[in-house]
Amino acid sequence: SGPCMGHMVRPSDQKEPERIAWLQCVGSRDISRACHAYCSSVCCMYAVKQAVIAKEHASGDLDASIFFMDMRTHGKEFELYYDRAREEGVNFHRARVHSVLPAQDGSRLVVRYVDEQGEIHREHFDMVVLSVGLEMDPKAVELLSKLDISLDEDRFVATDVFEPVTTSRPGVFVCGAAAEPKDIPQSVMEASAAALEAEKQLSEARWSQTRKHEFPPEKNVYAEPPRIGVFVCSCGINIGSVVDVPAVTEYAGSLPGVVLAQDNLFTCSQDTIDQMAQTIREKGLNRVVVASCTPRTHEPLFQETLREAGINKFLFEMANIRDQDSWVHRDNPEAATEKAKDLVRMAVSKVRGDNPLPYNYVPVTKSALVVGAGTAGMTAAVSLADQGFPVTLLERGHDVGGNARKLFNTWNGREIQPFLAELSRQVRNHPGIDLKLGVTVSDVAGSVGQFRCTLSDGSEIDCGTAILAVGGKPFVPGSSGERRAGGINHLYGEHPDCHTLFDIDRIISDDPESLKDRSQAVFIHCVGSRIPERPYCSRVCCTHAIDSALKLKEINPEMDIFMLYRDIRTYGQRERIYQEARGRGIVFVRYDLENLPDIEQENGNIVVETIDMVLGRRIRLHPDLMVLATAVVPRNDAGSLSKFFKCAINADGFLLEAHMKLKPVDFATDGVYLAGLCHYPKPIEESIAQAKAAAARAAVVLAQDAIPAESITAAVDERKCTGCGLCSQVCPYHAISLVPETGIARVDTGSCKGCGACVAGCRSDAVTLRNIGNEQIMAAVEAALGRLM
Repeated sequence: SGPCMGHMVRPSDQKEPERIAWLQCVGSRDISRACHAYCSSVCCMYAVKQAVIAKEHASGDLDASIFFMDMRTHGKEFELYYDRAREEGVNFHRARVHSVLPAQDGSRLVVRYVDEQGEIHREHFDMVVLSVGLEMDPKAVELLSKLDISLDEDRFVATDVFEPVTTSRPGVFVCGAAAEPKDIPQSVMEASAAALEAEKQLSEARWSQTRKHEFPPEKNVYAEPPRIGVFVCSCGINIGSVVDVPAVTEYAGSLPGVVLAQDNLFTCSQDTIDQMAQTIREKGLNRVVVASCTPRTHEPLFQETLREAGINKFLFEMANIRDQDSWVHRDNPEAATEKAKDLVRMAVSKVRGDNPLPYNYVPVTKSALVVGAGTAGMTAAVSLADQGFPVTLLERGHDVGGNARKLFNTWNGREIQPFLAELSRQVRNHPGIDLKLGVTVSDVAGSVGQFRCTLSDGSEIDCGTAILAVGGKPFVPGSSGERRAGGINHLYGEHPDCHTLFDIDRIISDDPESLKDRSQAVFIHCVGSRIPERPYCSRVCCTHAIDSALKLKEINPEMDIFMLYRDIRTYGQRERIYQEARGRGIVFVRYDLENLPDIEQENGNIVVETIDMVLGRRIRLHPDLMVLATAVVPRNDAGSLSKFFKCAINADGFLLEAHMKLKPVDFATDGVYLAGLCHYPKPIEESIAQAKAAAARAAVVLAQDAIPAESITAAVDERKCTGCGLCSQVCPYHAISLVPETGIARVDTGSCKGCGACVAGCRSDAVTLRNIGNEQIMAAVEAALGRLM
């Protein structure tokens, strides 16, 4: 795609660059040039991703360099991508660029910058990319002013930290970068939260003015020979830059039963979708194969296209020639093209034996289960109950509030405890919420619309959806018996003047007088985070630590405060408190994993030695107060809950959403959603927004009387069934059981999810999956071996 079809060239002479520089924070974090003081949040990851992709697309060994102040990869699994970029040869220079000037030869650019040690450098690059910040469009500002919607000092839509999608005007809500710079996952999540707020105001009118979409009658294809259409996608450069798409298309047209083969730049574009439906009708196609990207995201789109054309949507197959081919064989285009042909041949052989399937529906139990009564869980429960949906709210502890009980204010000064008290009051007094303390889930049966959950107190509840908001917890140094966290000898639990952020917040709130005589405080960042054991950034620690340090300055303005950090990640408008801290004389000293602070006791006093990267020498500090900014870690019961609800967790132990951008609060298991710290560390306002988003997604199910159920379900051949019962033992959804009168297995199609466990477990070959039977599987296998059935 693009004017150069994905081939990276310089605009000036169309030559491929050998050296590219990315300059960060252009227009952001800059008050000296009348630019924006805030951080634009997304630029660091954009640049890192662009640099990695640029190296992948370069014909030679591209020199990709990123010049930055702080690398703010604070999102979920962003730090892993940052590490991967370094491993793949992207160069990272911690420096602020002074100027970019034309080189004397007229064909290159000279980047002049000062490194951490104060040395001036001049480097030549073929291209320079400016990572410009985000700002509100002046026309949008004008429109918002006409609508009488308040803006903040940065001219974004003003919101309250406890109502993150609510504007100053009743009934008008905001999401995405209109409120503050943010990335796609956060924007999509906030969009659902904004929809939730609209739902709450319109819930009484739900369905009153809706029209049901009617599909055309489906064509009866049972008596017809297969007429297969194959649509091969270039996916821009994702596939087309590696796989010879025209050659694959030509090959597909030669396969038995294929009457049409067509290649497209983007098969999922609306124009191509409309054309596909028209082509199916005009050519009389009765089966379709799309060779493109992953069916996880695009299969439903193409299946609906078949329905629009009057074809049963199960007469469709996808060949994933992106994830399974072009992305993994980028260095061998010829082999990738041959593999694409193999995948297409397998899909064509499979779809030839597919049959139309009925569309099944299951009734919905119009109540929800929310697990965890912290800020996220209580917000989700109230958001659903306010729409008239009964909610059972479980809390493992004996009080609600979670981690918020230990927090006193947000980074911008809002008090948390009054908000938490009001939220707790709403939960306890709401007629639609059944709060159960000291109770958790011990087993789950059923599926979306019809879950049956067994609780630890022995009771059972039925619900249509579930929201998991079980929270996280602060990492406690020494809790696992180790004396070090990330290689730092933290002294926590050994010295009375060593505290965590929660500890110091409590002292500041309850006994500030005890801190007035302290002369020096040292904050250690990334204790337990960004290390091999926990390679993620905990997102909230930098802001929390700086906020606590500013409070210490208020108690004792003469106190010397040192921040020992790796990167300061006060993203978005939080950048202001970083600037305030520097203005108040708080000293920031950077360290890295190769030069960790050395913390010891001498005569009962704490001594901290570290290398000052700017001075280039070791400094020695004697704090009478040391504060550890510790990691946020997942709770132990998140793993057991994920098994009950058949949800995934990532390598760090956090619950894993179905898709970071497309379904940021959904699990791969339908009807189960997530919110709060169990997903990933985040500040309270983001937990609230995510909880509202999860409630909005749950309401989509609960608002319906019946929902589509799986059609590719298990089927039992009663002539072969021996009644051994093994299939019912292995079924994770309790969807298959023995009929007492006959001893023959029977499938509950409403509960069956088509996982195939019963098929694999049956010793008599009596159980099969519709459209994934032996005939279709063997046809695909034979095709993979180069033989057509």
